[in-house]
Amino acid sequence: MICTQELRKPEAQPETGAEIRLRWYREVLLAAAFYLIYSFVRNQFGSASVQPSAAFSNALRVIRVESNLHLFVEAQIQQAFLGWSFLLRLCNIFYGTFHFIVTAGVMVYLYRRAPARYHKWRTVLAFTTGVALIGFSLFPLMPPRLLGEFSTFGGRSLGYSFVDTLKQVGGLWSFESHGMAPISNQYAAMPSLHVAWALWCGLAIGPLLTRKVTRVLFICYPFVTLFAVVVTANHYWLDGVGGVVVLAAGYGLATWIDGLRTHRRSVVAVS
Repeated sequence: MICTQELRKPEAQPETGAEIRLRWYREVLLAAAFYLIYSFVRNQFGSASVQPSAAFSNALRVIRVESNLHLFVEAQIQQAFLGWSFLLRLCNIFYGTFHFIVTAGVMVYLYRRAPARYHKWRTVLAFTTGVALIGFSLFPLMPPRLLGEFSTFGGRSLGYSFVDTLKQVGGLWSFESHGMAPISNQYAAMPSLHVAWALWCGLAIGPLLTRKVTRVLFICYPFVTLFAVVVTANHYWLDGVGGVVVLAAGYGLATWIDGLRTHRRSVVAVS
């Protein structure tokens, strides 16, 4: 008789630490409720709730900072790719879809493979998004693609030559569509949640990836996202830095809350 051994990949083991009791329907409802609240707060009254002059003045502040660093390069980057209509359309689609699809996919993967890690990084994402809302409300910012409408603001010719690629080249949607125009807040640019969420994806799932290809993809994902938001004139690169800052704040807050929860649990166990 020939003896054989069954070869199989070891199943992913749950992470050690606090007991995690998750219910998929509860997580879906929590995510949906959080996103609805986030969308309402972010887009309340749309861009009409912000004075364009205030958003434009903040844009000048961002440009001034980048110029002082000799890194106000967004216009040059976009100009270099304006002849690449296919790439710009692809970036518009990337901007409007990957932000949600990849983030949701990472959450599902973590939920199934590493519940404890999912629990922590879901909280990080929630805090990151919440901190970003504060940024949107305190610092409304006109994105580069809208600067042309204010090129002579205050009687000065500013000479900005950004192109609204979503309007000129197209994608799967438009800020001017009947569904988006009344609710979208086009001045919610600082920080860039596209960059924050993209970096969150890589950090959350990175340690679980074993294939080199997928690791490289998730390492590149935040940088590709930054390129997409800049070349489409939806963000300044400094908005991406803001995204990194709010992610760091979200991680710090989530870690602090987790520490309080662990301490409380240890106190209860001792008593």
